[in-house]
Amino acid sequence: MVQILISSGGAGELPQWVLVELQGEVEPRQSRGLAGSLLGDLHYTREGVPVLIVGHHILYGKVVQLEKPFAVLAKRGAAGEPGPGGPHTHYSVTAIIRTKLLFKTRPKPIITNVPKRL
Repeated sequence: MVQILISSGGAGELPQWVLVELQGEVEPRQSRGLAGSLLGDLHYTREGVPVLIVGHHILYGKVVQLEKPFAVLAKRGAAGEPGPGGPHTHYSVTAIIRTKLLFKTRPKPIITNVPKRL
């Protein structure tokens, strides 16, 4: 049997993260991937509607409470004595995700003032 040890950070409250769900694909201009790069700007209207601006496109979303929260885990390596099944892996809870921002509509282009005469 494999044992996985999971612990929380301690006595303090864990940070609350928010999950962002986009419909479709996000393709970077360069082929190096999206890791560590800026996707866009996230704003909220006065009514609490999330607005995501990606390049020259705008997406309107909604805030959804998750039915079951997610725990964000960080692998800490082997903990304690290795058992007959091999070394045990230890994980710690880094954050909790209870809310997601859902952007399910197609992006709308942002159009600025276009001069009437060219």
